Amino acid sequence: MVIITLQRDKCIGCNYCVEMAPAQFQMSKKDGKSVLIKSVDAKGFHTLKSADHTIVENCELAAKACPVHIITVKET
Repeated sequence: MVIITLQRDKCIGCNYCVEMAPAQFQMSKKDGKSVLIKSVDAKGFHTLKSADHTIVENCELAAKACPVHIITVKET
């Protein structure tokens, strides 16, 4: 299981996550912040749980590229 978390409230809209992992992230046209596709929101933390381990590499690149460090990737 792969767990990706985005703390969306702190997003500055730099777009790096979309460039690194376009299948998992997109930019909101409404507020210019990142959206973790197919995630569940719980108090500002958007979480995606997936059995697809092929997304890990790109999501880790997105987490490293994020200047405000609001993306986490965990494998269980």
